[in-house]
Amino acid sequence: MPDPALLNAYEIEFDAIVEGIADGQVIPFLGAGFNLADRPEGAVWEASKSTFLPSGYELACHLAARYKYPLQDRDLARICQFIVEVRGLAPLYEYLRTLFQVPCQLTSAHQFLASLPGRLRARKYPKPNLLIVSTNYDDLVETAFAQAGERLEVVSYIADDKSARGKFAHHLPGGERRIILKPNEYAALSPAQSSILLKIHGDFDPQGEVNDSFVITEDHYIDFLSRTDLSNLVPVLVTAQLRDSHFLFMGYSLRDWNLRVILQRIWEEQRLGYNSWAIQRSSDALDRRFWSRRNVEILEIPLSAALESLSARIDALPDWS
Repeated sequence: MPDPALLNAYEIEFDAIVEGIADGQVIPFLGAGFNLADRPEGAVWEASKSTFLPSGYELACHLAARYKYPLQDRDLARICQFIVEVRGLAPLYEYLRTLFQVPCQLTSAHQFLASLPGRLRARKYPKPNLLIVSTNYDDLVETAFAQAGERLEVVSYIADDKSARGKFAHHLPGGERRIILKPNEYAALSPAQSSILLKIHGDFDPQGEVNDSFVITEDHYIDFLSRTDLSNLVPVLVTAQLRDSHFLFMGYSLRDWNLRVILQRIWEEQRLGYNSWAIQRSSDALDRRFWSRRNVEILEIPLSAALESLSARIDALPDWS
């Protein structure tokens, strides 16, 4: 049961987030911790056994042990770079696929996101569809939207395909996959028609390994960050929404430098600026100081408790008038 005092401490912030969602101006930004929303206290992920996904640290520890990584750090990108240098990229991709294709239970966090368009549409709000940005590879968001009967189109980064590396692919609901060659002219995607999931670190494709793509090694990150002027990579309507919205970070460490590079480039193009929020259990003084200068307010509260409060406020929204 959420601590009422803790929820009350963020009442103003929760109201602002819900108002932004209702106006179509909040973009959920999902990190690995988003998948941990309902994990039982003390539960530990076990490869090929657990019905929940690993944290980034758990995945790093598992890969380090399996591939006999010789150093003491548990940096996921460095460990995966080691695997590629010793074994090659194909074995890494093949093994990651075995981990991500294990059926996992949806969390309340995924179900919350998938419920939002229908709940807003029922109250006649004019912009019910979401733009969601994720650095996760799994397909749980897609599964949640499908179970909710909501239209969702996926745009994912291509990390290793020699003919399309550094571009994004548009996955249409019927299964067709299109490479986005000219983002400024690409008209087959519209936030007005569908919710959109932008997977900026690639994804696991449940239809087959040929389209798997993972930004996960050091070389991947270097290549990715050299291309992260998103206005030249994703459709123009998506770019416009990125520039004119608040972000709601969930399950993401704001210390991660790759995220900071991406956000810096987005925020530099915002004409006036939008405040954003990050839901994370704990933060230190450096986190708070760094992100306060960038108008990101940290809400130190468990994700499940925050979403429960936001859900109650969504239910209390008046009909659009």
